[in-house]
Amino acid sequence: MKDHNSEKNVSSAKLIYVTAPSEEQLNGIRRFLAKECGDPDIELELIQDTSLKSGFIIRVGTKEYDWSEQGRIAQLEQTLNKALDARKDKLFNEEDLISILRTEIVDFELEAKDKEVGIVNWVGDGIANVNGIAHAFYGEIVVFDSGIKGMVQDVRRDEIGVILFGRDTEIREGTRVMRTGKTAGIPVGDAFCGRIINALGAPIDGLGEIDADGFRPIENPAPSIVDRKSVAVPMETGLLAIDSMFPIGRGQRELIIGDRQTGKTSIATDTIINQKGKDVVCIYVAIGQKASTIAKLVNNLKKAEAFDYTIIVSATASDPAPLQYIAPYAGTALAEYFMYQGRDVLIVYDDLSKHAVAYRAISLLLERSPGREAYPGDVFYLHSRLLERSSRLTPEAGGGSITALPIIETQAGDVSAYIPTNVISITDGQIYLESELFFAGQRPAVNVGLSVSRVGGAAQTHAMKKAAGSIRIDLAQYREMEVFTQFSSDLDENTKRQLAHGKSLMELLKQPLGSPLSMPEQVITLVAANDHIFSDLDPSKVKEFQKDLLEDFRLNHSDLISELVSGKKLTDDLRESIETAARSYKMEKLLSPE
Repeated sequence: MKDHNSEKNVSSAKLIYVTAPSEEQLNGIRRFLAKECGDPDIELELIQDTSLKSGFIIRVGTKEYDWSEQGRIAQLEQTLNKALDARKDKLFNEEDLISILRTEIVDFELEAKDKEVGIVNWVGDGIANVNGIAHAFYGEIVVFDSGIKGMVQDVRRDEIGVILFGRDTEIREGTRVMRTGKTAGIPVGDAFCGRIINALGAPIDGLGEIDADGFRPIENPAPSIVDRKSVAVPMETGLLAIDSMFPIGRGQRELIIGDRQTGKTSIATDTIINQKGKDVVCIYVAIGQKASTIAKLVNNLKKAEAFDYTIIVSATASDPAPLQYIAPYAGTALAEYFMYQGRDVLIVYDDLSKHAVAYRAISLLLERSPGREAYPGDVFYLHSRLLERSSRLTPEAGGGSITALPIIETQAGDVSAYIPTNVISITDGQIYLESELFFAGQRPAVNVGLSVSRVGGAAQTHAMKKAAGSIRIDLAQYREMEVFTQFSSDLDENTKRQLAHGKSLMELLKQPLGSPLSMPEQVITLVAANDHIFSDLDPSKVKEFQKDLLEDFRLNHSDLISELVSGKKLTDDLRESIETAARSYKMEKLLSPE
């Protein structure tokens, strides 16, 4: 950083005016500059600028003293905006607001505001290096002459590095930059639901402005341990493969990891669709995605009537790296607005691999030292400070929750790469999707062996926990037997039975996109499977039979479904009733002519 008194060493100053000053006024200005800079012989450059309307501005070193009418108007606008923001945040009622504004306007006096101003010495690839701003802090917003905003990302001894929130085409070497003293933030409010916004909170869906209820900084400390509550309420995805074996709870962070084109986004989309009618706000943060991919996702959500409670935060591949970098933090700030109101939020980061790449690009342009795989040394902190903000709060702290589903893309199934291992160590479990399973038709392509939920049964209802029972062990035994039976043709009845049961389970775990199952439907399916209702069916007919069976329960056994919904418990009597109903339906189906 520069010496705080660096402005004392300047040898020239600029006087910008509308009407030329008299000799007496010039002498007064020179005396002021001599006192300010400690140099009685300072050179004064006179510049006329009629856009100031009246008054004048003095620029000396990194400071600017504004006695102009234009500065007076800007100062008054700032006062009005602050008062209106306070009204929006309900800090004042209407009468108090009018009284404050009247006092501000009547007593308004123009003061010389010493704004700290710097000069751009290099710009390119969404980065600008700025000289002359000696007191800027990390994360501060600065404004360029063209109106583009940037954020201080690097504070060095003799200059600062700024990331730009817009195109750098209007910024040149020599462009002036002004400090704001504010950190980056995003407007928040209920009106954002059902809208598509960019990383700065501005709407990009062509539906007009969004009425914000407040403003939140994009970077916020994570809730403390005292303010957190243990994860105990399910966040159901509607996918049997996940809800039965790797349950996700409200306030949990469950990683979705796998190669490209293995159905990672599909799992997140199905989870959003499954929140319909459950009073959960969903936020989908698209980082480095194609615009066409986001359009397709929006279309799918609208078809499923899930878009009204969803917010899309979009930083596409064509957006500058700084916008891709701040997008997940902006999405989390929106989520926190709802969480502190006591509401439950589901946030999807798609995907954090591209987020890390954007941060690497910024860091290399800022000339930070590269580490493993050319990522900077603080890349772990990049994601830990983001994901730690997801939690379930105690009633005293607000009572809401943020459930995070970060997505990571692997290369050739390598989960031991730098970014995947980082995020695995931060999250509370991972759902690993495998290319081989996907191409074999097993969708969702969940690898049961490598996937895990560290919250476990705590995030399941009693009914689901009891119904899921030994499904993971059964699948593990099936996979093991399948390998050995390739070399043997002579199998005993018990082995054949286990293989048939395993095959039927694998078929049941297949689920088409956009068709999530409710908790009672999943419990009924699992109870029937454990009773070997599906085991002796042809594998190609298992899904069709499951669909018909669930339809029969909806029509003829709605009382059993209602009992599961209200009690969320699977008693022995209820289990027996479900098994009896499933067996009788199977008998009818098998006896009825095709």
